[in-house]
Amino acid sequence: MTPGRTITVVVCLVLIGSGSALAAADDQLERLEREQEKLRQEIDRVRDQVEQKAKSTSEVERRQGILAREIAALREALVLPGNKALQSAYGLGPAASKVYLSNPGLSIGGYGEFSFRGAVADKDGSTDTFDFARFVLYAGYKYNDWLVLNTEVEFEHATTQSTASSGGGDVEVEFATLDFLPYKFLNFRGGLVLVPMGFINELHEPPFYHGNRRPPVETQILPTTWRANGAGVFGEILPDLEYRTYAITSLNAKGFRADGIRGGRQSGNREFAADWSWVARLDYTPLPGTLIGGSLLLGDQGQDEVYGNDVDGFFDADVFTQIYEAHTQLRRYGFELRALVAAIALDDAGILNTDPEIVGFDPATDPPANNTLPGAAVGDFMLGYYTEIAYDVMPWLIADTTQYLAPWFRYSHFDTQESLPRGLHADGAQNHTVYEFGLSYKPITQVVVKLDTTFDDAAGDTVPDEIAIGAGFIF
Repeated sequence: MTPGRTITVVVCLVLIGSGSALAAADDQLERLEREQEKLRQEIDRVRDQVEQKAKSTSEVERRQGILAREIAALREALVLPGNKALQSAYGLGPAASKVYLSNPGLSIGGYGEFSFRGAVADKDGSTDTFDFARFVLYAGYKYNDWLVLNTEVEFEHATTQSTASSGGGDVEVEFATLDFLPYKFLNFRGGLVLVPMGFINELHEPPFYHGNRRPPVETQILPTTWRANGAGVFGEILPDLEYRTYAITSLNAKGFRADGIRGGRQSGNREFAADWSWVARLDYTPLPGTLIGGSLLLGDQGQDEVYGNDVDGFFDADVFTQIYEAHTQLRRYGFELRALVAAIALDDAGILNTDPEIVGFDPATDPPANNTLPGAAVGDFMLGYYTEIAYDVMPWLIADTTQYLAPWFRYSHFDTQESLPRGLHADGAQNHTVYEFGLSYKPITQVVVKLDTTFDDAAGDTVPDEIAIGAGFIF
């Protein structure tokens, strides 16, 4: 073989080997590219899964956050926090005021009280009793910062059925109002309102008054608890100067009796509305812990009823009524003082006293001796007043304590026959002087335990002197 041919053969063999190597390299490259594509797809799939999982985790976390906020809001609405100071709003008690001080939404509160009463003297067959006097639920809804619904539903004496020992209880709406709150100095209220008179009628939660019974002047002269359908305005016209004024349905004078106007309350139940009354209240707090105020009510109470008898004739009496009340309170350095005076003037009381339904018999056919209606005549002027003093001694017993222990004393005088129509004379049965002594103990601000005794020296007294122990609470 010649050298040229040899070179040619070698070159051909090199080219053939190179082609085979290139072909093999191409095959290897294609395989690697396919594997790379598979790996990329796997990476994309894993990435998609991770992103989906992250989105799912974020959604769960978002929902958990919403749920946590809703639970917190509900807890705040339903619970009166122990670490917050109790506050009253617009004259109502702290539990009744929760809806005004909470975030928008539902608010639940309430109070209750029970007591054992032991008769000291056996008067009129009196006996020992133990009564769960009332359990009350406040349900409010704050729609926004300027529109609030507030209600109070009361369950009295544990049952509505009569028992062997006493009559039954009641379930009543104590108040239910829609409040429009556009300004601090001018707000609007409508519905079944609490009449703004005295200390107790609006703020009657047990931890905030002494005694197992409410002050007798505020139940016999001012007929606490007194509510009526109506509407009006309220607010703070100057710093520490608050007012409330409403037009309300009047009482029904058919229910007036010798022991006062309490039986004339219509309590929101299909009330006669032929007559309306105007009520107004003003309170001034010049210093922390002090209060000076008063209220008045004017209006006819006849409600187009017919009064009288067959002999004297029947009359459509107006029974124009004036009620005036003044009160003051001081609470400083553990010392507490309250004082209140209330007076009622009735027109047409003489007509009322000719009505057998009111006095209990017919004066025309069974005239009383010596023109004396034995405790049965409706007075044309009624007067009551009381003063109350208490002192918290717990700081003297336990330093830096938040508990409360106060001995207290209340002197009350009231006479629903302070004056009678001409020709009639009272027999003294409605002239009461009441002495009350007691202790109030609060382990916390929302709970009170009460011990007290009552002495009433009224002539012909029908209320037994008693010792009572009980408890009350709010939430």
